[in-house]
Amino acid sequence: MNNMRGFAHKVLTWAQDAGLLIISVFTLIAVGYEIAKIIDARVVTLADLLLLFIYLEVLAMVSIYLDSGKLPVRMPLYIAIVALARYLILDMKNLDTWRMLGIAGAALLIAIAVLAIRYGHSRYPYNEKD
Repeated sequence: MNNMRGFAHKVLTWAQDAGLLIISVFTLIAVGYEIAKIIDARVVTLADLLLLFIYLEVLAMVSIYLDSGKLPVRMPLYIAIVALARYLILDMKNLDTWRMLGIAGAALLIAIAVLAIRYGHSRYPYNEKD
């Protein structure tokens, strides 16, 4: 039974590593496409920079997961905030007031969630064995 459990754990670990490698490669390809688009247009916009920042955050999240074996909960929340900000910047002219307020409210709620998580980690830290 332990041999089967060990084998299943190794297969799942390999599958996770393969998935992380695929995510990393595709993210790097997307970065390459974005850089090529910027070079072709000969202009760098704030939306381009925010998209590159999102790609870097994804790569950082993969790197942290590979180093520690734990997925940092705050990283996807940071990515979501930047994605919402990018959406506001790109579509500001096409957004009505309520939609803009909704997106800003969603970003605020995510920021409050980040603060709550940070407070929880400082107030109730994990034990070493956790």
